[in-house]
Amino acid sequence: MHMENISNVVKLESIKSFQSTISKSEKALASMTQKGANTTLLNKRLKAIYIGLAILENVWNKKTHHYTLEDLAEARDVLTGLFPSIENTYVKSKAGSPQRTLLERRIKALELAVQAIDDFADE
Repeated sequence: MHMENISNVVKLESIKSFQSTISKSEKALASMTQKGANTTLLNKRLKAIYIGLAILENVWNKKTHHYTLEDLAEARDVLTGLFPSIENTYVKSKAGSPQRTLLERRIKALELAVQAIDDFADE
């Protein structure tokens, strides 16, 4: 599916999904930092999620981003690495539950971000 053929509803849900993930991750990061926990992995994920959001906003809303191809490649790896745990949670979630809907949107948003990064790298 071409990035231009995505419905406005899916675009909006995907952007909201990334914003929600960023918000949750920032809260978790603050909490972990307070506790003196290791935040390396979370920082790496958060950067990848910022990039995922930026690339979607670039494709759909023509917002500029300052990320390099190296940043994009790294983000792609990290985002792709999130699929197994999200899909696991999805399988365990109840059909028709709000949690499942959120997970479906998160998976879709990640897929679209990965596709946008691939398209960008191919240009």
